[in-house]
Amino acid sequence: MISDRIARSAARFALLAAVMTGVPAAAHHGWSWTEDGMFELRGIITDIYFGNPHPTLDVDVEGESWRVELATPSATTRTGFTEDTAKVGDEVTALGNRSREETERRMKAVRITVNGKSYDVYPSRVPPA
Repeated sequence: MISDRIARSAARFALLAAVMTGVPAAAHHGWSWTEDGMFELRGIITDIYFGNPHPTLDVDVEGESWRVELATPSATTRTGFTEDTAKVGDEVTALGNRSREETERRMKAVRITVNGKSYDVYPSRVPPA
């Protein structure tokens, strides 16, 4: 009897823990935080992060710092864009969707162009030419 209650309590705790740890990931992924329509950003890379959950580029655009999110590391790498593709100081053009929050300088790129080469990190979302 007591062991059944302990087992049920442990199962409830495990379920609650799984739900609670999954909520931030679910909230992070997707496009719901972005505006509809394409947005283009041009600037100079000031920082590069190549890791989970998404590689990012910090970009200086006329004195304002923007965060450009890419696809997952594996999807970004499959496009040919790797940790060594770009460096701080390179010019970048990012095409994608900006944050719905007007004060937030952040976007999710579908295509980035660095050193004259384009990388479609979300090819299914790139608008037709």
